[in-house]
Amino acid sequence: MNVEDLRNYCLSLKGVEECFPFDEQTLVFKVMGKMFCLSGLEHHPFQFNVKCHPELAIELREEYPGVRPGFHMSKTHWNTVEFDGSFDQAKAEEWILLSYNLVITGLTKKLKQDLSALS
Repeated sequence: MNVEDLRNYCLSLKGVEECFPFDEQTLVFKVMGKMFCLSGLEHHPFQFNVKCHPELAIELREEYPGVRPGFHMSKTHWNTVEFDGSFDQAKAEEWILLSYNLVITGLTKKLKQDLSALS
């Protein structure tokens, strides 16, 4: 996976927008205005941050060397995922989707309705 793969996958999800709210090197993906994935464009190898259930976050960190506590994020709720060969793109997309769904779960009823109304 590279930044274009990440971008294409994230933007394929309903209600997603991309922006650079922090600086010109940090690409952020939001669903209904809430961040679920971000990537520093200057990192080599490629990496990104995603939300995760706290218990699962610990399990993933133990199982995959490329999964670490979220860099500059809540270490409880965010993971940094670095492409080191310990997992494939399908697994990374699974974690992105989990993050997306966690954010949707926390949306207000109104925002969930707005998201549902999008085509």
